[in-house]
Amino acid sequence: MTNSSFPPGWDEDRVRKVLDHYEAQSPEQAVAEDEAAYEEQTESIVKVPTGLLPAIRELIGKYQSHDTGS
Repeated sequence: MTNSSFPPGWDEDRVRKVLDHYEAQSPEQAVAEDEAAYEEQTESIVKVPTGLLPAIRELIGKYQSHDTGS
């Protein structure tokens, strides 16, 4: 994989760390992590049509820029 195929802020080292984390988890740890994510009260998971993702990402970017004062 080349650096140009990584999302902004990601590189091969970061991808390897994420892979190592998930590959080292037991099934029980993976379930606990998944369940904890659904208990998070500051974020939501929403199923949307794939065609809307560019607009949603743009809105999230604007929100994050506004939220951080950038």
